[in-house]
Amino acid sequence: MTMASRLYHERGIRQSDIATRLGISQPGVSRLLARAHEHGIVRTVVVPPEGLYPELEEALENAYGLRECHVVDVPGGDEAVPRELGVTAARYLDEGTLWGPVVGFTSWSTTLREMIRALAPVRRAGTTHVVEMLGDLGSPVLQHEAGQATLRLARLLGAEPVLLRTPGVVATRPLRDAALRDPHVSRALRMLDRVDVAFVGLGPADLHGPLREGDNFFSVAQLADVRAAGAVGQLDQRFVDARGAPVDTPLDDLVTAISLDQLRAAGIRVVVGGGVAKRRPLHAALCGGWVDVLVTDLASARHLISRPPAR
Repeated sequence: MTMASRLYHERGIRQSDIATRLGISQPGVSRLLARAHEHGIVRTVVVPPEGLYPELEEALENAYGLRECHVVDVPGGDEAVPRELGVTAARYLDEGTLWGPVVGFTSWSTTLREMIRALAPVRRAGTTHVVEMLGDLGSPVLQHEAGQATLRLARLLGAEPVLLRTPGVVATRPLRDAALRDPHVSRALRMLDRVDVAFVGLGPADLHGPLREGDNFFSVAQLADVRAAGAVGQLDQRFVDARGAPVDTPLDDLVTAISLDQLRAAGIRVVVGGGVAKRRPLHAALCGGWVDVLVTDLASARHLISRPPAR
């Protein structure tokens, strides 16, 4: 068995030539090679190409009950994370295996907008509607970019865009209630009851990214209060604690977005995010079971696997 294995695997000699050399039949050589595997004389080792991390991805899937995890090394610091993760997610989505009839999309997310820029047209996606999951945040320029990203995604999927054109965060509940009476707003929110795939925006319970106080967003004092109540992160501006449990806060009444109940009922929840600022929110979301598919950077992945899931 050892001689046949060395001739075949190390020297690349054909089985017919090995049979002649050993004075046995070619089927006899095949049997020897098979038995060599059974006895551990020959062991198969899969060496992934540089830049792929299947063992780490599998470890994260098992630790947090993920359907899929994709990890990419991002050189250049946190500034490079949104684009690199967006391109990686677009490459994964090009396979066309994830889509469903109703796709929920968080258009204000910088990383998700990078994903849409890199995404190619998807054939046979089966998507009928792309629904925004959070109203307008940030400056008018950011709101315009967000709307354009939703429209592009809908075109790529051959679907109808359903825009949530109303402030995502308002100053008072009566203002939010008035917005809900708009037929276009109420239609979008109703459609969030039946999301098949949700691209979730995730971040810290603080000012982050391009968001600034006063730009259809919370104040510094409001965010300090919600952190004092235990919030470590947010999913489309719905706050969660370190275990991923919802944090009951008056700020919920100021938000026009998918609810956590609607998000829990979504078919597949996709999070594309990483970087130092998002590691604690990512851990919370994973612990709370809010993520089915994760695309993240190598440093964040190593951080997440080093921390046991909170129970």
